Amino acid sequence: MKEFSKEVYLQWYADMTMWRRFEDKCRSLYLKQKIRGFLHLYNGQEAIPAGFTHAMDLTKDSMITAYRCHVHPMAMGVDPKRILAELCGKATGTSHGMGGSMHIFSKEHRFYGGHGIVGGQIPLGAGIAFADKYFERNAVNICFFGDGAVRQGSLHETFNMAMNWKLPVVFVVENNQYAMGTSVKRTANHEDIYKLGLGYEMPCMPVDAMDPEKVAEVAYEAIERARRGDGPTFIEARTYRFRGHSMSDAEPYRTKEEVAVKKEEDPIVLIKNRILENKWATEEELDAIELKSREFVEECEAFAEESPYPTADKVYEYVYSEPDYPFLDKLEN
Repeated sequence: MKEFSKEVYLQWYADMTMWRRFEDKCRSLYLKQKIRGFLHLYNGQEAIPAGFTHAMDLTKDSMITAYRCHVHPMAMGVDPKRILAELCGKATGTSHGMGGSMHIFSKEHRFYGGHGIVGGQIPLGAGIAFADKYFERNAVNICFFGDGAVRQGSLHETFNMAMNWKLPVVFVVENNQYAMGTSVKRTANHEDIYKLGLGYEMPCMPVDAMDPEKVAEVAYEAIERARRGDGPTFIEARTYRFRGHSMSDAEPYRTKEEVAVKKEEDPIVLIKNRILENKWATEEELDAIELKSREFVEECEAFAEESPYPTADKVYEYVYSEPDYPFLDKLEN
């Protein structure tokens, strides 16, 4: 794996501060009713995609996740301007403005959503891995889901099949402890979610997911295992979301004091402190990086604001019934 160098830490700081500002901007646009529907913010969980993309081969590996999906595609290389345009329902968005906040997608960057059905992406991630193995792509799929999704039966069916077929997939539960609004303690007789992998003899482990370096180390081991043909791994990324489940969440299930304590573990602050401790940059240089992040997010907003909405004649496009759907001939034959 690439070393954790000065350059890596400075890039992490630039990326993670931009991601945080991007999500804050989304919140602002939602309150102005420029983003409609549901909005699930990622504040506090930035160390996970930072660590995983450090360990991945971004020329061939893929990623799939649930509906808290704005930051993951940015980490995979998708243009943040197009992501914000999608959130605003604009034609320049990643899904031409027809997917919205929960359905970011990029075939080019092998980011396969953005799924609104809880746990729906888990069998899809295994399906992508099956295709990778079948076509001998030497690629690995990273399949993210939340702690609420581990109660879905599809997870257990998928774990069983993935182990049977030794699929090149890494399953990652982003355990932010509250699912939609109910703590893990109240939904199961166990709190160590990673131990669900033991029932399938799947390698499994927890990781402190507020630290991208720790995430990257565990991710690299799991990814290389999958790439060797040894099958899947289940990782419990223990994290914490600083915002509510969605914009409509009043957060009655936790106290402001608890959130304040958790914010002391902010992954962005951790990265900043390590950079300063190692004298890789000064406070002034880091302030300049953060300012650049703010300015770029303003550019994203301007792009989204200036982009047009899809025209009415597009309503029947981008659907399976289109005449040139690429697999239609195979279905008919």
